[in-house]
Amino acid sequence: MPTRDTRQLAAAGVAGLGATGVDVTALALQVHRGAPVALAAFAAAALGAVAGFLLNKYVAFRDRAPITLAQLARFGAVALGTALLVAACMELVAVRLHVPYLAAKAFASLAVFAAWTYPAQRRLVFRPHLVCS
Repeated sequence: MPTRDTRQLAAAGVAGLGATGVDVTALALQVHRGAPVALAAFAAAALGAVAGFLLNKYVAFRDRAPITLAQLARFGAVALGTALLVAACMELVAVRLHVPYLAAKAFASLAVFAAWTYPAQRRLVFRPHLVCS
């Protein structure tokens, strides 16, 4: 039987896939229009962050408390960190290592999600003692 943490991780992963769909679509549109890859990755990550906040708040972490300015600020800080880490990873993998940008995006998103985004959201944004079940 899955634990709460396992369900939460899986739901956050699914929410991340939805947010990544928004992100990748925005990335592809920008790159195809000639935007620099790192800048496009940053802007696309910001759009994906909005989708990610809503999906994580209501689906993954089942947070039914009203959205507060403090929670948005914490999420914004995590999202900014995520966007910067993804942009840096994209610069390294797509630009310097010449990996196709969509493959680089998949790698960057998974690496940053595992190392930063999920742990930070769980500990900083949607902490159980701050969330009403």
